[in-house]
Amino acid sequence: MLNGAAFSEGRVDAKEQSDRKEGVGEGIASSYRKAGPYIDASWQLAGAVGLGTLLGWWLDKKLGTGPWLLVSGALFGIGLGFYLFFKILMSLSKGPK
Repeated sequence: MLNGAAFSEGRVDAKEQSDRKEGVGEGIASSYRKAGPYIDASWQLAGAVGLGTLLGWWLDKKLGTGPWLLVSGALFGIGLGFYLFFKILMSLSKGPK
C-alpha cells in the first residue's frame, strides 16, 4: 500500500522505482492518458449542470421567485453541458490533424 512518505520518495511496496521491471505500470498510465479527455468531457458536463442549478437556486433564494430560476438554471446548465460534452467528443473523433 502506498503511504505518504514512501509515495513521495518514489518507492512502491518498499522498492525504488528504478528497481522495477521495465514496462510495469506503463499500461495503466497509458490507459489513464487515453481516458483523460473523456473524463474531462464528463466532468465538464457534470460541472455545467451543477453550476447552472446552483446559480438558479441562489438567484431564487435572493429574488424569491420560487423554483423558476432553479429550473431555468438547471436547463441552461444541461444545454451548455451537453454542448461542451459533444464538442469535445467530436474533436476527439476527428483525431490529430
